[in-house]
Amino acid sequence: MIVDLERFIHEERPYWDEFEAMLDRMAADPEANQDLAEIKRFHYLYQRTSSALSRLQGFAREPEIRRYLDSLVARAFGEVHEVRRRQHRFFPLRWFFTTFPQTFRRHLRAFQFALLVTLVGCAFGALALVIDPASKEVLLPFDHLHGSPSERVAAEESRLPTHIGEGKSTFSSYLMTHNTKVSIFAMSLGITWGIGTLILLFYNGVILGAVFFDYILAGETEFLLGWLLPHGVVEIPAILIAGQAGLVLAKTVLDRSSGLPLGLRMRRNAFDLMTLIGGVAVLLVFAGIVEAFVSQYHEPVLPYGLKIGFGLIELLALTLFLTKGGASAPQASGEKGGADGEPAR
Repeated sequence: MIVDLERFIHEERPYWDEFEAMLDRMAADPEANQDLAEIKRFHYLYQRTSSALSRLQGFAREPEIRRYLDSLVARAFGEVHEVRRRQHRFFPLRWFFTTFPQTFRRHLRAFQFALLVTLVGCAFGALALVIDPASKEVLLPFDHLHGSPSERVAAEESRLPTHIGEGKSTFSSYLMTHNTKVSIFAMSLGITWGIGTLILLFYNGVILGAVFFDYILAGETEFLLGWLLPHGVVEIPAILIAGQAGLVLAKTVLDRSSGLPLGLRMRRNAFDLMTLIGGVAVLLVFAGIVEAFVSQYHEPVLPYGLKIGFGLIELLALTLFLTKGGASAPQASGEKGGADGEPAR
């Protein structure tokens, strides 16, 4: 019970004024960060003002004071419980070189499983050619792979281009577009509980295994490495990351242990999925350029040793990028908005 109302208001007024000033600052700059001392002070003033409002409720006098305090408490309640969607500028370079590799590592197990399925497909493709060499036309979707590897190598090495780069821009654009569509499809198939994604990864492995076995068995290993390494060390991991995204999507659909509805689970993982497939698209643009302007030229135009060396450098750079890129450890998906465009949740 308040014995001296006037004295009570006089003593509490400075705290109310301070609290109002703090609320005004927060309203003027919603993105401003508060340190621990400011947060504690805000909590103290919130509690003190709420207590004062409660003590004044039994008094018919001073209605203006009660309305004033009620407005302060309501504003503070809004500040405490409001969920703001943070607006951030999008920095493409920071997103690709930091957010993308961090997201890749956060879902590393999905990538490892995608790699395992692809390797099983490779083994199946090689074994199928051992058991039935005539199955090559069924296993391999491209006509130029159906014939003898040695005959193809001889034809490629004897075909000297009249103009370096002629027609390669169109071919490069086709590769980028086609491979990106396949990658998006691989991710989207995750909605089939991951079954479609696994089938696509397995079939991609079958093709790789059959091609590698066919050319190695024919003694054309150097041509094979010079042909596939420059673009393949980027393109193949990109397809695997697309499969990784598909498996992340499948886990989102299947995992009900959190008790959250599907829509909310999808929202929590949407940024990671878009980051993975966006990074894949960037990698495939690079791979398309290399395949058109480097991989398609063979000896004597480009020495195989040079192309193989270039491919190994690419592989090392990509490995370091995916395993070391992004200095700070990422937060778990869905916990907090990122500085590169992820909405706060």
